[in-house]
Amino acid sequence: MRKIRVLFVVENVTLAQIVRLRVLAGGLDPARYEVHFASASFPPLIFDDTARFARHGIHSIPKETVDDALATGARIYEAELLERYVAEELALFERVRPDVVVGDFRWSLSVSAPLAGIPCATMINAYWSPHAVRARFPVPDHPIVKAVGLALAERFFPLAMPRVFAHFAGPLNAVRKRHRLPPVGSLVEVLTWGDAVLHPDEPTLVPTRGAPSHHVYLGHVGWSPPVTTASSSRALAVIERLGRARPLVYATLGSSGAVGLVPTVVEALGGLDVDVLLATAGRFSPAGALPANVHAVDFAPGDLVARRAALVVCNGGASTGYQALEQGTPIVGIPSNLDAYLAMTAMKEASVGELVRGGACTVTAVRAAVTRVLGEERHAAAAREASIRFAALDPHARFRAVIERLAARSGAVAGAAE
Repeated sequence: MRKIRVLFVVENVTLAQIVRLRVLAGGLDPARYEVHFASASFPPLIFDDTARFARHGIHSIPKETVDDALATGARIYEAELLERYVAEELALFERVRPDVVVGDFRWSLSVSAPLAGIPCATMINAYWSPHAVRARFPVPDHPIVKAVGLALAERFFPLAMPRVFAHFAGPLNAVRKRHRLPPVGSLVEVLTWGDAVLHPDEPTLVPTRGAPSHHVYLGHVGWSPPVTTASSSRALAVIERLGRARPLVYATLGSSGAVGLVPTVVEALGGLDVDVLLATAGRFSPAGALPANVHAVDFAPGDLVARRAALVVCNGGASTGYQALEQGTPIVGIPSNLDAYLAMTAMKEASVGELVRGGACTVTAVRAAVTRVLGEERHAAAAREASIRFAALDPHARFRAVIERLAARSGAVAGAAE
């Protein structure tokens, strides 16, 4: 019986893009599925136990370029780069001949997949959906905020947003036109293009209204470093002796948070009667001695630490935020880019945590937010309720159902049964 061949294609923008596809790929039964994984890099911490994956190296825009673009409000992609991606993907399809393609932040798949006639699933958080229920888009830490102030930026951002989103989507629509494909639309339509759209969210936390049936909530697709790594083992040893006489706070800004804010967070937490485990993701080295109550490791098994913690301080993004909520732990989120602001705004509205703007992050602001969350039972209660809803979703089962449906469209299921 022929296996269904699934090709995962990821853009290496943040660690989250890599790990959530890797987690879903790892949940596919090797007796039924043949897994191929295309990425610009394969970090050993994530891929050491994936020998059965066929790996394919592809070009990806440097993370530093993306960070600079997000910080200045510039476009991430231009048509020339997207054309390079399309050509590389078409060559990859020719070699692999997948039955289904699954992408995460790989915009060019909206050109290469239809040109090759391959069903494509796209992973994107529901807060980017054009069907998302929200009052408005939050204002990220754009330079304009410093220039005119937050109040004025919040007033005019909704007016400028349609033009900004169309500007971001322009290069992709131009590439589609060159290949005789119709335009996709604005940024939110670009991000949610696909024969299936996979939301790694919980639907009551990030609701949509009127979304088509091929938009599917998977639930949180979580990952933590293996406890066998030296850093994770050390983290476990540290938390064994912490959080007994006073609350344990787990702090991490992950791979995409504003690392320059870590000293502010450390100083804020150092002045509180709490124990702190700080996971640096290898991005931060203290200039001097840490406060006596702060203990640093490079990586930690976030799910296990969040389970023990009374509070998680993070960049407000979905990866660490949802990981905390799965364990019933409230958060203080410090977002900077729009993605993290969208995620953290949804979590704040659900009362599972507090938001501190990255562009206005001070020791006083962080300390006040942490004190409020630790002192008000409503946050912990809302987080516990969220954990029950998260537990009701099986992302692997939902994902397999999508793959089976797309494979049937390509004829792979019929071929597998012969």
